[in-house]
Amino acid sequence: MRIAIIGAGAAGCFAAANIPQVDGVSVTVYEKTGKALQKVKASGGGRCNVTHACFDVPELVNRYPRGKQLLRKSLHHFQPKDTIDWFESRGVPLKREADGRMFPDTDESQTIIDCIWQEMMRRKVQVLYHKSVVRIERKSEGFVIYFADKTTAEADKILVACGGFPKPEQYQWLEDMGHSIQSPVPSLFTFNIPRHPITELMGLAVEKVRVKVQGTKLSEEGPLLITHWGMSGPAVLRTSAWAARELAERNYHFTILVNWLYDVTDAELKEQLQQIRIAQGKQAVQHKNPFNLPRRLWEYLLNACGIREDVRWGELPATAQNKLIECLLRDAYEVKGKTTFKEEFVTCGGISLSEIDPKTMESRKVPGLYFAGEIMDVDGITGGFNFQNAWCSAWLAAKSISTKTSHSGQP
Repeated sequence: MRIAIIGAGAAGCFAAANIPQVDGVSVTVYEKTGKALQKVKASGGGRCNVTHACFDVPELVNRYPRGKQLLRKSLHHFQPKDTIDWFESRGVPLKREADGRMFPDTDESQTIIDCIWQEMMRRKVQVLYHKSVVRIERKSEGFVIYFADKTTAEADKILVACGGFPKPEQYQWLEDMGHSIQSPVPSLFTFNIPRHPITELMGLAVEKVRVKVQGTKLSEEGPLLITHWGMSGPAVLRTSAWAARELAERNYHFTILVNWLYDVTDAELKEQLQQIRIAQGKQAVQHKNPFNLPRRLWEYLLNACGIREDVRWGELPATAQNKLIECLLRDAYEVKGKTTFKEEFVTCGGISLSEIDPKTMESRKVPGLYFAGEIMDVDGITGGFNFQNAWCSAWLAAKSISTKTSHSGQP
């Protein structure tokens, strides 16, 4: 029995690490680049955000803009607790950070890579590099894989775990096998706000804001980072994930509204400002920042509202106060374009989920063909959710493949 895994990323390698070594069964991983587990290496700033400490599956699936229906069934079989147990049972404890993200205790992605790799080598998995698939042909018995280097390989079972492709034509070899593709668009990207004065505050971070795409109901919360090209940080990345298709349709030209005070309402802010006027009326507005915003941002916002340095709270004209309220709660920025967010980049789109069995990851169209990870139309927000889908789908595929190839039980 020959098992071929296409892609040496998180899903492909994790699947290989979970297929038991059985006499007469060979597992080969085919990777189009010259390296394995590259995204794992780079993720979380080199620390590897392995999963997220959300152990309630109904709550967990709400972290995925696409794929909930499949994930409701698949994640029950291998959720974050199982990921933690898998690594800890192999001597790699994970730690939880305040926001729920989970990393190896070592804070080094290499620890995760070594753990998966050792498990693969223990199971005598073969890894071949520079193997880019151009076509898969179904035979009466198994498959023939055709590579760009003009070589071929035969397989009885194939797991496709090569990640998402940015261009529709790159999925052609899968469409040729009878699968339909949800068109790919980028997810998890930062917002470009070219030549805007706020970019002069680059490097400045605000702990908790709410970002809303004007004209939609789409809004997300979290830290925001001002960069030299615009805005980034979890609040922006999450917004880009939920709005991925809509923003692509708008050609990445849209307006965002930033609530710098996160969830404060107009009525609450007016009341707060009234109290400040009474209690601290003699203090200069610029010197008394009542909202714990970074000083440079506070000065920028006052300047944008036309509030001079010498104006006191007690003397603040009603028009200026109204402008300040608008600026704090609905600060508008015109976004023109996007920037890929380093290693967190994912593709929304891929194999239509109705064509995949959520309990086994086997194709409903082609028996013996399986899928795992980002090649499917599943993507999560930033925070370890995309890796969790990779581990889960890979584990289910490995379990199904190994159950059908031997009587050795579960991986």
